[in-house]
Amino acid sequence: MELICIDIEASGLGPDSYPIEVAWKCDSSGAQDEFLIDPASVEGWDYWDEFAEELHCIEHEQLGRKGITAAQACERLNAALAGKTLTCDAYDFDLFWMRRLFHSQQMPMRFRIQGIERLLTPEQCEVYRKSTRFRRHRALRDVEDQLGAIRQLLEEVA
Repeated sequence: MELICIDIEASGLGPDSYPIEVAWKCDSSGAQDEFLIDPASVEGWDYWDEFAEELHCIEHEQLGRKGITAAQACERLNAALAGKTLTCDAYDFDLFWMRRLFHSQQMPMRFRIQGIERLLTPEQCEVYRKSTRFRRHRALRDVEDQLGAIRQLLEEVA
């Protein structure tokens, strides 16, 4: 089974929040990508939560210096992940932010996102949540933690 995990860091958790960092990684091939998104590339993306910044340690100014445009983010994700199913551990949030990203550019999302609940039993999900409770909150590190924890739980069953 090809397991690809995705993680998104955002400007906050509120309804006006938007994605600022995306990372994904495939456990079988090792293929991966990570990038920051410059919110100045989308009109109206100006909400910023200082508490969220404390969690992910990405400064707003850093996004303008190192981030790619929302259009480039959509194109990059579609090019690498078209037809794939990606797994995340915060389905409602991650799907909201991906939809917000692609909607901002009026582009179709050419991949699917599913929650870990599609792969793990409720008991395994509980173990997973406990094992990843103290994550580092940078997208690629979080993806690597997700892959390791999910793969370990799936192997314990096999």
